[in-house]
Amino acid sequence: MLSTFKQKWLAIKLITRMDKPIGSYLLLWPTYWALWIACDGWPSLHLLVVFSLGVFVMRSAGCVINDIADMNIDGKVERTKNRPLVSGLMAKDEAISLFGVLIGIALGLVLTLSWATIYLSIVALLLAASYPFMKRYTQLPQVVLGAAFSWGMIMAFSEAQGEIPVIAWLLFAANLLWTVAYDTMYAMVDRNDDVEIGVKSTAILFGNNDKRIVGFLQLLVLGLLLTVGDMLAFGWPYQLSLVIAAGLFAYQQMLIINRERDKCFQAFLHNHWVGLVVFMGIFIEYL
Repeated sequence: MLSTFKQKWLAIKLITRMDKPIGSYLLLWPTYWALWIACDGWPSLHLLVVFSLGVFVMRSAGCVINDIADMNIDGKVERTKNRPLVSGLMAKDEAISLFGVLIGIALGLVLTLSWATIYLSIVALLLAASYPFMKRYTQLPQVVLGAAFSWGMIMAFSEAQGEIPVIAWLLFAANLLWTVAYDTMYAMVDRNDDVEIGVKSTAILFGNNDKRIVGFLQLLVLGLLLTVGDMLAFGWPYQLSLVIAAGLFAYQQMLIINRERDKCFQAFLHNHWVGLVVFMGIFIEYL
């Protein structure tokens, strides 16, 4: 019985990517950017707990629905061939039940917020649930992922200020473009496998211009974040954080220069530091 429990826990751990928290970090930092700005640097404990837990729960739910959607193709991709639904470590009906439990927890969290934010959470759920299927119908699934990863920022402003100001949409746009940039680098890892099995991505769409377009997107992100800083009259801590972020982007360009799988994946992982650095700039501004 203990052995069975350990096996089930391992399956849950793997399918929710508890062992790979990078996705949670990439969702958490932008949510904190918005939450700190929306609350003038002093989010309440209630909002901090709800949005922090919401990030981890919804990221886990997104991973589960992604594996359910991809269970028939993951076995054909080198990076994903050992996922729980492919290896048999977890059954499909168990994964569906787990997804339901996670959505239930997320619902419990969001019900502690205002009705306006509850309505906005419906959009968040639709984006998270639809993204895994987009790679079959559009060359731009990364844009849908960007919207899903950015919608919590809109919810943060709605809850903290009772409205969604221009600043919120600028942050939304910056994070969406940043997501497209780093998830394109992620897709570059699987490009050959994806072409063979017919899965779509921006890495395939951009082709030989992938590095240039990623670089252009990174410049747009910096420009939007700089605009946000100007509108909020942020000083040197925030501006320094953007300079450091620019250096990190430059380093990522060096990593992907030859499109090597391992280095493209390393560049993707490296974006955790970009999110953290920008958050630290915002955090120090409000101290």
